[in-house]
Amino acid sequence: MYERALFAVLLLTLVLFQNAESCELRPVLAQVPKRLPAGYVISEGTEELTLKGCAAKPMSFTSSDPDFAVNTDGSIITVRGLVITTKRFSVLVHDERGLDWRVDIVLSCKDEASQKSSGAARKRIKRRWRPLPFSVIEHDSPPFPKDVEMIASDSSANYTVYYEISGQGVTTDPVGLFQLNKNTGMIFVTRAVDREQYPEINFIARVYDQSGREVDEYLPITVNVEDKNDNAPEFAGNRVFSVEERCRAGTLIGRVNATDKDLANTPHTAIRFSLFNATDMFSINSLTGELTAKTNTLDREAQDKVYVGIEIRDMAGAPSGLFTRGTVMINITDVNDNPPTFKEKLYKANVQENTENVLVTRIPVEDKDLVNTPAWKAIFEVTKGNESGQFRMETDPKTNEGLLYVVKGLDFEKTPVINLVITARNEVPLVGTNSGWLSVPLELSVGNEDEGPEFNPGILYLKVKENVPNGTVIGTYVALDPETKNSKGIKYYKLTDPGNWITVVENTGELKTANTIDRESPLVHQDKYNITIRAVDESKKVGKGMVVIQIADDNDNMPTIPGNDLVICGKDDALSSVLVEAVDLDKYPFSSPFIFELGGEQDGKWKLKDKTDSSVVLEQAVAMPNGLYTVPLLVKDMQGFGKEQTVNVRVCTCEREDNGAGICGARSASTSLGSLGILALVLSSLLLLLLCLLLIFICSTKREKLYINDDTGTGGMLLKSNTEAPGEEVKDGTLMMLPGTDVVDPPGSLQGPIVTKNVSSAAGNIGQQFFQGGGVYNTTTQDFGTEKYYSSGRYDNNLYGNAGFQKFSNTNTLDTWKTNGRYLDRKLAYFGGEEEGRYADDLLKTYGNEGAGSLAGSVGCCSILGEQDSLDFLNTLGPKFRPLADVCYTTNKSGI
Repeated sequence: MYERALFAVLLLTLVLFQNAESCELRPVLAQVPKRLPAGYVISEGTEELTLKGCAAKPMSFTSSDPDFAVNTDGSIITVRGLVITTKRFSVLVHDERGLDWRVDIVLSCKDEASQKSSGAARKRIKRRWRPLPFSVIEHDSPPFPKDVEMIASDSSANYTVYYEISGQGVTTDPVGLFQLNKNTGMIFVTRAVDREQYPEINFIARVYDQSGREVDEYLPITVNVEDKNDNAPEFAGNRVFSVEERCRAGTLIGRVNATDKDLANTPHTAIRFSLFNATDMFSINSLTGELTAKTNTLDREAQDKVYVGIEIRDMAGAPSGLFTRGTVMINITDVNDNPPTFKEKLYKANVQENTENVLVTRIPVEDKDLVNTPAWKAIFEVTKGNESGQFRMETDPKTNEGLLYVVKGLDFEKTPVINLVITARNEVPLVGTNSGWLSVPLELSVGNEDEGPEFNPGILYLKVKENVPNGTVIGTYVALDPETKNSKGIKYYKLTDPGNWITVVENTGELKTANTIDRESPLVHQDKYNITIRAVDESKKVGKGMVVIQIADDNDNMPTIPGNDLVICGKDDALSSVLVEAVDLDKYPFSSPFIFELGGEQDGKWKLKDKTDSSVVLEQAVAMPNGLYTVPLLVKDMQGFGKEQTVNVRVCTCEREDNGAGICGARSASTSLGSLGILALVLSSLLLLLLCLLLIFICSTKREKLYINDDTGTGGMLLKSNTEAPGEEVKDGTLMMLPGTDVVDPPGSLQGPIVTKNVSSAAGNIGQQFFQGGGVYNTTTQDFGTEKYYSSGRYDNNLYGNAGFQKFSNTNTLDTWKTNGRYLDRKLAYFGGEEEGRYADDLLKTYGNEGAGSLAGSVGCCSILGEQDSLDFLNTLGPKFRPLADVCYTTNKSGI
C-alpha cells in the first residue's frame, strides 16, 4: 500500500514537471510612444506574465529595469518619464511552487518599422542562473546561520567554478547579514533582520573558474524580507476634542488616527478601533476611528471633561492581533441651557420719597452656565410697575447681581407702597431646554418726609396778548402743602424771568405784567415765554413751578423793505426791472399779503407789476441813464397798516447777475463817482506831472560848492532847531578832530583813502589852513578856559561825489568818522545849493541879527580874529549861538 502511494506521488510529480517544461513563455512585444510619462501602462495582464497554460499561478513579479514596475495583475507601468527608441528588459515571475519564470519585454516606438528579428525574439532563452529571487522572514528565530538558497550557474557544467557575492547585506550595510559557500553556492543568513528597516536587500553574485576568470555575467539578487506582525498599532495626531453640550445624537466630535509599521495593505496593518469606557455617551467607528455623540443629554454642568479609553488592534481586530490602548479627552463646551434663577421668592426694599438716582436694593441670581460668558451674564428689567419710568436696572459685572435704582423721586402721599416685577435673562438665548426666563416680585416701601409746597399743575399755561398794559393780572399760580393740602403761609417768589416782564404777588401768587410783552422778542420761542416760580412755606421748604405764557399776536409791526439799495442792470434801450420784497414780523392776519403802491411824489419813471403776497416787481417806465434813483413805495399789511418807504435804485451796466441780483461792473462804478471823482482824478494827474518836473529839475541842477570863510562878515545860515544846547551830533566824541600843523597829504587823487595823522597846535592858534587831497579846510582852534574846541568847515565836493573816505591813524576818537562825516558833508553841500524854487524848510539862511544884549555883538566866524586875548565872552553867549554852531561848524569838545 505504501509503495503504491509513493508511486502515485512520483508519477504526479513527473507529470507536473513535464507540463512545466512544456510551458513556453514568449517575449512580450509592445509598441509605445517615444515619450513615456510616469504611470504609463505598457501592457495589461499579458498571458506570459500571468503564466497562462503553465499550470501555475504567479505570486510576485520583479522587473530587471528599475524604470518599470509590474502590478499584481501582471500589468507593466512606467515608474518615471522616459524617452526611448527601443527598450529591452525582463520580468521574473515567481509562482506558487517557488519556481521562477523569466519573460523578456521588448518595447519599440510606434513610428519605427516592425522589428525584423521578431522570430528571433520569440526564441526561448535558457536560464543561466537559478533561483531568482528569494525571501527571508523578519525576526526569524535562532539558531543562526540558516541556509537560505543555493545559486548555480550553467557554466558549472563546463568548468569547475566558485562563487562570490557583494553589495548590500554583504559588504555594505547591513554588513555580513548574508554569507556564501563559495564552492556550493549556498547562501545563508547570519542573524535576524527587521523588515521595517530593510524591506528589501539587493546584492550581486559572480562566478569564476579556477583561474579566476569570470565565466558568466553577474547575477543581481533581490532578497525580500517577509513581514511578520511584530509591531502593534500606535496613536497618531490629536487626541483632545470638543463638543457642545445638548448636541444632537450622532454629532461628529473628531477622528482618532493610528498607524502600524508593518507591511501596508496586509492583515498586519488592518486596524480596528473600540471603546472600553463611556460607551453610553460616545461611540467610535471601528474602521475609520470617527468619534460621535451617542446621546443628546451631554451636560457640561454635570461633567465638563470626559476621558474616553480607546483600543486599537491590528489583524482586523482578531484576538491574535497586537493592540495599544490610549485615552482621548473630550471637552464639553457650554451652551445657555440654564436661565438665571432668583434666590428668594419675594424681595422687599425701602426708599425715601423725593430721592433721585439712588440705589434701592441688590438682587442676587444663580446661573449654572460657565462664569463670565454671555450664557452666565444676567440682564435685569423691571417688567411691571415702571410705567412712568421711575426705575432703572443695572447689572454688577463682578457679582452678576441686579441693581435697582430710583431715577425719579417717589411720592409717599400718592403711592406709599409700589409693587414691581423683576425679570432676569442672559445675553444670549436659551438652547436645548424648555425653561424660560424667570421673574420675581419686589415690594418697595416709600418713606414719608416733610415736603415743601407743590404747585398743581407743575406747569401752568397762560394765554396773554402782547402789548397789554403794565400791571395787568394775567393769572394766579399757587402751591399746596402736601401734608395739609392748603396754601396757608406759603409765599411766592420769581426765580427766572429773562425779560423781567412779570411780577409775582408774594402772598397771593398773582402774576402781573411789569413791562411790555413783545411776541417778536428774541426771548420768545414759538410764541412761548417761560418763567419759573418758587414757593416757600413757613418751615422754609421750597417748591418750584413753571409758567408758560402763550403770547397772542398784535398788529404792532408794519411791513418794511429790508436792504432798500437795489440794482437794475441797464440793457441799452430795453426797460429793466428789479424784485422788491417786504417783511412783517407779525403773524397772519396782521402781515401778508401786502399792498404795494408807488408814492405820491414819484415822477412817472417807474411802475409796478407781478405782485405777490410779499413782493412786487419794480420796472422802468421809461429808459433812463445810469445813475442813482430814489423811488417812494407805500407798503401796507392786510389791515392797511403801513407807511411810505424810499427805495434806492442804482441803474448801471452790470458785470454779472447772481441769483437775479445785478452786480455793477467797474465802468459803472467809475461813472457813479460824479464830478467830484473826475476832479480827484484830474488833480492826481496834475500832481504826478509836477512830481516828474521836480525830479527832472533836481537831476539837471548843478550843485555848487559852499564856501565858508572866517574872514567874511556875512555871518552864517541858521537851521531851525528847538534845542537850546548843542545836539547829540555835536557832543558825540566820534566827530572830534585834533587841530595841528603836521598834515600829510598822500599823493594821488581822491579816489583812494585820505590818511591824516595826529596834528598838534599851540593853544590859542587861530585861523590855520591846510589842503588835503585837493580839498580846502578852514580850521579854527580856540581855547575856552582849560578846554580846546576844534571846528572845521568842509566844502570839498570831490570827496563827497566820489564816495572817498578818510583814514585817521592813531586817533581812537575818530573811528566812526566815515559815517558821521559823510552825512555832515552831504548836508553842507545841500545847504550850498540854490534857494530859489526850493520848498524845504531846512535851508541855510542869512542871519541878520543875533538879538539885543549880546556881548559879542556879532557871532560871525571871523568877528573875533582881532581879539584873541579876550575870548571869555564866548562862554556867556545866548542860545542863538548854539543853533548857529550846530549848523555852521562841527565843534567837538576835547580835553588836553
